[in-house]
Amino acid sequence: MSDDGRAEKLQRPDGNTVAYAKTDGRAPTVAFLGGFRSDMTGTKAMALEAWARKTGRGYLRFDYFGHGQSSGRFEDGTIGRWLDDSLAAIDSLTTGKLVLVGSSMGGWLSLLVARARPERLAGVVLIAAAPDFTERMLLKGLSPADRATLEREGRLERPSQYSLEPSVFTWKLIEEGRNHLLLDKPLVLPCPVRLIHGQSDPDVPWEYSLQIARHIEAPEVVTTFVKGGDHRLSNTADIARLVATVEGLTAKPI
Repeated sequence: MSDDGRAEKLQRPDGNTVAYAKTDGRAPTVAFLGGFRSDMTGTKAMALEAWARKTGRGYLRFDYFGHGQSSGRFEDGTIGRWLDDSLAAIDSLTTGKLVLVGSSMGGWLSLLVARARPERLAGVVLIAAAPDFTERMLLKGLSPADRATLEREGRLERPSQYSLEPSVFTWKLIEEGRNHLLLDKPLVLPCPVRLIHGQSDPDVPWEYSLQIARHIEAPEVVTTFVKGGDHRLSNTADIARLVATVEGLTAKPI
């Protein structure tokens, strides 16, 4: 973040830009990856930045293509494009070991980043993680009529409980997402993993984190379920739990 509070911009090869805010500090650097249609100014992202500044920890938050302050149309985005943005931001803007913190779709992207950069991992924190959601949740949850509309028209709008604007899903998102599925093959990570999930999550069933935890092979996997917790897990107690979890991983020897 610049001195006047505006986001910095990372130039991409195709002329688009990724907006980001970086806090310099000691390693391991914490990188926050937000969810579908979310942005880097959300409660969890900002709370972690405040903690990083207070403790002198390196920290990075950013917006994917078509999200927040980054350029591009959201509907043109795909898992592959958002993964490419994530890797570009992490590779260009951080050095040394990382603790990846991924929320919802950001959990999927965090696991993809972790698979691509295992040598840089100090830990992974997944909040209501939704790897493979395009196939396992979105597509499977559609009625035959909605699926036919999506395939025929290439897009489908659905009301959003988080915004006045509808959520837009594209057939391109689903088709391209198949190139990045994680739960159909072994996933070995060389670092501790923490999963946090609310048991009243209306978007990603809490049992999904059980599947992820069983699937991941890592030195240590700990799953925490929050009774009554929603999808965002952004109230005061949720934030305190998240910060403590991240702090615990950054304190481990690297």
